[in-house]
Amino acid sequence: MMRTFMLAAASAAVFALSPTVFGQQSDHGTAEQAKAMLLKAEAAVKADKTKAISMFNNGEGGFRDRDLYVFCANASDAKIVAQGNPNAKQQLGQDQRTLKDATGKAFGLELYAAGNKPDGQITEVRYMFPKPGADPKPVPKVSLVTRVSDLICGVGYYK
Repeated sequence: MMRTFMLAAASAAVFALSPTVFGQQSDHGTAEQAKAMLLKAEAAVKADKTKAISMFNNGEGGFRDRDLYVFCANASDAKIVAQGNPNAKQQLGQDQRTLKDATGKAFGLELYAAGNKPDGQITEVRYMFPKPGADPKPVPKVSLVTRVSDLICGVGYYK
């Protein structure tokens, strides 16, 4: 009887301390949340491109959430115009096609190719990249990329 009570009490304690009970979020964004942010970014660009780019770069308006953020490049010259990752601000103005990850993979070419598909088509690009505000060591990432007017925009989630 005492053993049953102790097991029940321990189970109750584990459940009570569970993050889902307290409504806490994980520190990682999901694929679904990345897609939702990308669709929100697409709407923002269509409404006011200049304001949207500023919001992406500053992480305002819900365009930086934990490890999710928006990045964009011009479709014409591949110049990066928005980079929501504070660890990667040095990429602003760089040709997206020149980006390589820590393994040497030319993921920038894949981002650019994904963004030159028809408007609204979302393509996954996989590569290694550092998380925002975290250890600068690159980790696996999947970016959802689409063309929005004359921009190539993406939001990635970390694996």
